[in-house]
Parts: sequence; structure tokens; C-alpha cells
Amino acid sequence: MIFLRNIINFRGAKHMRIPLLNLKAQYESIKQEIDESIARVVSSQNFILSEEVSHFEKEVAHYVCAPYGVGVASGTDAIILALRALEIGEGDIVITTPFTFFATSESVSILGATPVFVDIEPYTYNIDAEKIEKVIKKMSKSQRSKLKAIIPVHLYGQCADMDPIMALAKKYNLKVVEDCAQAIGAKYKGVNAGTFGDAGCFSFFPSKNLGGFGDGGMIVSSNPELIEKVKRLRVHGSIKQYIHQDIGYNSRLDSLQAAILRVKLKKLDAWLERRRAIANEYNRAFLDSDICIPRAAEYNVHTYHQYTIAVENRDKMMDSLNAAGIAARVYYPVPLHLQPCYSSLGYREGDFPVAEKASKEVLSLPVYSELTAEDIAFVIDGVKNIFKKNLC
Repeated sequence: MIFLRNIINFRGAKHMRIPLLNLKAQYESIKQEIDESIARVVSSQNFILSEEVSHFEKEVAHYVCAPYGVGVASGTDAIILALRALEIGEGDIVITTPFTFFATSESVSILGATPVFVDIEPYTYNIDAEKIEKVIKKMSKSQRSKLKAIIPVHLYGQCADMDPIMALAKKYNLKVVEDCAQAIGAKYKGVNAGTFGDAGCFSFFPSKNLGGFGDGGMIVSSNPELIEKVKRLRVHGSIKQYIHQDIGYNSRLDSLQAAILRVKLKKLDAWLERRRAIANEYNRAFLDSDICIPRAAEYNVHTYHQYTIAVENRDKMMDSLNAAGIAARVYYPVPLHLQPCYSSLGYREGDFPVAEKASKEVLSLPVYSELTAEDIAFVIDGVKNIFKKNLC
């Protein structure tokens, strides 16, 4: 119900003085370039796996400093195809976070593997690398033999702590698939998200920092064999027309999306800098309050896909902000281990206290680059006043 309400409110964002995201304003700022890119594809009548897609794959790979990139139909498909290409499937075990969008664990489950969750850090909201090995050591010998991969999620726009994760992966011979759906442009110790593990998976859903006019995704990797397998899997496992080496999928990034995203990619760094500037203004304004502001780990360059605060009495504050014309949303209100579809895994409330606390307290505020100084001041004043009324 909360998810449906959020979708309804997102679609009705024009009724908000300050929507959570203003895609129309972004489009107006680059309208001529976008319209020309669409017209170019329409004129070519080449809509599937064209030069637009291959150019965009190379441009994204270059942007994140990865040797290869493969465009697919969505960020979810990117994770599924990356896991498939790494031969992870029926009966295998994959470690990931319980505090993320459902697609992360869903991708594991779709392939017949089992997600095993590890609690998160209290301030970055990313998987707690120090707790991963504790979970591994508690596994039975049989379970450990089935453990095949870790999926760290770079949540809200900053990277998980990758050095210890990669050390554990090496120690236990595990694959690493990075969920970078919210983190294109994020850096960890100067290195781009998506380039640490065996594969990095990106989403181009419209609300992302690099968002298309529909669904889209990409896998980047330094492994040419993985890339070639993903290229087969995305076209029904085909090596050439009507010859199918694998049981695959119909998961192709279309030319219109690639052309639009190529325009936006050129603007991305400037947009991310603006998001960081807005986040810094919010941080300064809320620093002396009891609002828990987002913290960028010292080793990270944060991209603020979401500017997420934490407050008690969160739902009341969200409703009050929305009523005042400031869009505020919860990402994510129910941790994955407590989702009804995972009841058979045997998790209970209290198993992951940090994730459960976050799910009750986090609240995301508008942070898109088209916000004006007046908009930012309105959000700051509204948050401060409503926080004081609701919680003091």
C-alpha cells in the first residue's frame, strides 16, 4: 500500500510545490538535444541493438573506467543476467543486504538461488562488511559449499565498503556483483562504482541520476567471457539468428533509450555536482538539529541519488511535509527479510535491527539539480518547522 501511494504521489508530483523529482524541468533544460536524438533514431528506423546502443555501451564503460559494457532492458535484468553469466542458479546461496529495493534479492530468487541477508551500517545504510564473515562462519559446511556470491548495493548514491568485501570474496572464492542502480558516478577511494567485482549493474529507470524515458540497464565488466555470455543471453541465448546456444531472455536496451541517455550522460557530472551542493546546503541547515543527516563515508564520493534523513515519528513528518507541498518519500519501509514472499527463509523481526530501525526512520527529500535557491530555502524551512512541531 505504501509503495502504491508513493507511485501515485510520484505521478501527481505536479501538484507539489517541490516534487521529489522534476523530470519535466530536466527535459526542458536539454529539450533540443533530446528531441534531435529521438528524431535521429526515428529517421534511421533502427530501433533494436543499433549503433546508438553500441556507442552508449562504450561511453558508459569509458565513464566508469570499465573495459566493457552491455546494455539490457532494465537494472533488474542486469543483475539477473550477470548472475546467470557467472553460472549462479538453482540451490546456490548469495549474500546481500536486507535494506534495498526488492529487485536485488528478487534477481537471486528468480534464478533459483537463495538470498542470505547481512545487516547494514547505521549511517551509510550499506551492507556492513564486518558482519559478512560472521554470517559465513555460522553457516553449516553444506551451506558454505553452496555459497557462490555477494551482491553489495551502493545505496542512495554511495558505495559500500568494498575493500573488505573483495578480501572476503577472495578468501571464500566468491563472485561479486555490484548493484549500482543508484550509484552511477559514485567513487570509492577514487575508483568508480561497478568496477570492483566481477560485474557492475546499472539502472536507467527514469528517476535515476542517469534516467531514460523508460526502463533500461547495463552491465559493465573487465571479463570478456562474461560480457560475451551476457550478449547471448540478452537475445534469447542466440549466437546468430535462429541458432541458440543458451536458454536466454529478451532483454535489450532499445535505440531510443540509448540515444536519450547519450545526451544525458554528457550532463551527468554537472548534475551530480549540483546534487552534492544541494546536499551540503541541507547538511549545514540541519546540522544543529536532532535530524540524522546522511553521512558520506570518508572514502566515498556520494552522488545523492537520494538525500535521506532519519527521524523518529517518520510517517507523521512525511505526511506533514507532503501536506505543506514538499514531497518526501520512504525508501524502503519493509526490509527484505520481512517481505511476505521470504517467510519461508525463516527470518524474524529483530534479526537485523539496524535495517529494521532504518526502515522505520528514513525519509528522502528533494535533491534534484533543477532546484532553485528559493526551492531549497523552502524545503529547509519546511523541514525545520515541521520537525519542531512533530517531534519537539
